Amino acid sequence: MVFLATSLAFLLGSCQPQKPTIKIGINAELTGEVPAVGASCRNAAQLFVNEVNQAGGIDVGGTKMPLTLIIRDNGAKADQCAAVSQRLISQDGVIAMVGPNASSCAIPAAEIAESLNCLMISPWSTNPKTTIDTSTGHFKKNVFRACFTETVEEPILAKFALNNLHASKAAILYDMSSETPNSDAKLFSTAFTNLGGKIVAMETYTTGDRDFSAQLTNIKKTSPDIIFLPAYYNDVPLIAEQARRLGIKTPLIGNNAWSTPEMIKLDTGHYLNGSYFSNHFSTGSDLPNVQQFVKSYQKKYEQPPDDIAALTYDTMGLLTEAIIKAGKLDRKAVSDSMTKIKKFQGITGNFNYRSGSRDPMKSVIILQLKDGAFVYVMTLQP
Repeated sequence: MVFLATSLAFLLGSCQPQKPTIKIGINAELTGEVPAVGASCRNAAQLFVNEVNQAGGIDVGGTKMPLTLIIRDNGAKADQCAAVSQRLISQDGVIAMVGPNASSCAIPAAEIAESLNCLMISPWSTNPKTTIDTSTGHFKKNVFRACFTETVEEPILAKFALNNLHASKAAILYDMSSETPNSDAKLFSTAFTNLGGKIVAMETYTTGDRDFSAQLTNIKKTSPDIIFLPAYYNDVPLIAEQARRLGIKTPLIGNNAWSTPEMIKLDTGHYLNGSYFSNHFSTGSDLPNVQQFVKSYQKKYEQPPDDIAALTYDTMGLLTEAIIKAGKLDRKAVSDSMTKIKKFQGITGNFNYRSGSRDPMKSVIILQLKDGAFVYVMTLQP
């Protein structure tokens, strides 16, 4: 009888309807070339979910539902990013996908999300191809980003170099085999030249290279006022060290690819001290919502959030607002409701999605590396 009662209780319990949950896919670069990028994305998403679920979840058509993350590693490789997208959407059954972040990953992932009619929001991909259908020149229907694009960032950085650093001659060293650095270099070159500056050297390398002495020697001969390095955080400290050891004292500038605190850890010789870069976010903001986020992130992960973390947190906010507006767990409804969000106040500032656009208009922040920290310099408008 005891066995029968226990079995009956088990069967009755297993027949109880499960509480509905909102499954969100995280397509992140947890291994490969830029693991710090994926870690920041994952951490911020988990922080957001914990806060929402502790508050009772979000209201979907009158029912409070918790959020559940399905986190998959894409290895920072284009083919894996596409495969992870397919798995999250087709097998895991997520309502929407956050990431990838690196543009080389986000572009192929976006093709899958678009073909499967699933909302994808990339926190950090600045390449226009992520949201644009290159066959038509129009925006994809289901793919958005939470950051400004490189077509906004690089002209602003070029203007900062000319007007604030008083540079008239620039050299550029970039990874020709990586989608975004390649594009960034060309955009900066065009903008700097159009503003009256002169590009005196364009040097390249390929992903995985560790000896930059030949390129830097060529750059040194041209006596530039600045050297632009649109490189990821793991390359920049090594390039800076080799430049200084060659006697190059020219100021170095970069873009949002420099943003992770991991770069500071890698710069053990402080060769980047005094360098400037453009970014999406600053922990130095005195806005209450920013300071609360910084405090919560620091407490949970024992390190300050970078721009990827802040952008991911905002991406989760955008996504949950779209789900609430949709009022039901339906991919098409959620994607459609995302198109109706025109303004959003986030940790990284004000979002303004112009009619039909999937790219928000946002301000660009200039930071300086000073004594082992990222120091706020100014905010520039597009």
